[in-house]
Amino acid sequence: MGASAPDRPGGGGLLIPRAWHWGEEARRLVAAGRALAVLGGGFAVSLFALREAGRERLLTPDEAAQQAPERLAAFVRPRPAPFDRPRLLGVLNLTPDSFSGDGLAGQVEQAVARGLALVAAGADFVDVGGESTRPGAVPVAPDEERARVLPVIRELVAAGVRVSLDSRRAAVMAPALEAGAVMLNDVSGFTFDPEAAWLAASSGAWLVVGHSRGVPATMNRNPRYGDVLAEVVAELDDRLARLEALGADRERLLVDPGFGFAKKEPHQLELLRELAALHGLGRPLVVGVSRKGITRTLEQIRPPQRRLPASLALAFHALTRGARLLRVHDVGEARQLVTLFEALSAPAAES
Repeated sequence: MGASAPDRPGGGGLLIPRAWHWGEEARRLVAAGRALAVLGGGFAVSLFALREAGRERLLTPDEAAQQAPERLAAFVRPRPAPFDRPRLLGVLNLTPDSFSGDGLAGQVEQAVARGLALVAAGADFVDVGGESTRPGAVPVAPDEERARVLPVIRELVAAGVRVSLDSRRAAVMAPALEAGAVMLNDVSGFTFDPEAAWLAASSGAWLVVGHSRGVPATMNRNPRYGDVLAEVVAELDDRLARLEALGADRERLLVDPGFGFAKKEPHQLELLRELAALHGLGRPLVVGVSRKGITRTLEQIRPPQRRLPASLALAFHALTRGARLLRVHDVGEARQLVTLFEALSAPAAES
């Protein structure tokens, strides 16, 4: 898909915040009439860029309202509960080849204990995955994937845990939903399995619509983009539209730009710098950067288990840009981060 695809919605081009504010600064600028409140409040934009055919024009919020009204409305719209504030999605890998070395394949008792520990540490949801989708990963047969995840999902649901299934296959999604999963997280954006989109759209579950290209075995060999931001937004836009056309409830859709999936260092850094532009899709933003290399240098000098400082720094950046769901391995540390962020975001107390 070409970079001009985001021009479709309302003919408004790709709207990119160029002056983004959060917390007390956002409130003061909005009160002074110098910025537009976005995401229902707590964040504001005082300057946008409108990118059309690779060229940008700077716009005030009033000008954006005239020239890109539908895109602007997507920024302003409050995000639905429970994603009206930051939430944590704890990672529970049930694979033998997890990139971060925390896989618990075939260890049901240990996996359930790990899931409960994630909730005790502050996870709002637990993301259960039975197939590695890291770059270079080998596909797993659906029977094996089901065998890994279903016993764990059943026990976690019985314990009152809100479970997300991390899978690309309808044949795994269907029994996981029957077992009580409330969220489906598909890194392919429900494009890998032709049946997955139909199933997901009719499920009533929250749907995390991820961005990727190709398959895990080859997706990171030589990913190419002309304009990574425009192309990721356009492809996510297509996937959202397809799910809605199949009957999915718009209020149950979330978007994930897919860090680490069919992207290299320059692509990832550009998406991180322009992360707030993803709000132009009008859906809660999911960010999964936990333990990922992001840059070539970080990948070379730190194994995944030793990337906590970088993971927390990236998570805080995502929070300041309005991310509503962080997918994390280190839940306790991430919960501290969210608590601090929310304290900094609250109205300043009068002295």
